[in-house]
Amino acid sequence: MHWLWVIIVGLVVGIIAKALTPGKEAMGFIITAILGIVGSFISTYIGEKLGWWGETGFVHFLGSIGGAVVLLVIYHALFRRNTTS
Repeated sequence: MHWLWVIIVGLVVGIIAKALTPGKEAMGFIITAILGIVGSFISTYIGEKLGWWGETGFVHFLGSIGGAVVLLVIYHALFRRNTTS
C-alpha cells in the first residue's frame, strides 16, 4: 500500500511541477509520474540530510515539488523537440 501512495503523491507532484514550468510539452502519464517520484525522492534525501525539513510536512511537499520542477527543466533541456522546420 505504501508504494501506491508514493505513486499517487508522485503523480500529483509531477502534475503541479508541470503546471508551474513554462512552455508546452506533451508528456504522458508515466513520464509525469516518474519525474514527480524521482524529484520527491531527491529533494527528500537532500532536504533531510541538510536538516531543512523532517520526514513529513507541508515544507517537505513543497520541496518535492521543487525537486520535480528541477527535473522537469532538465528533461526539457535534454529532450527538447525542434518545433521549427
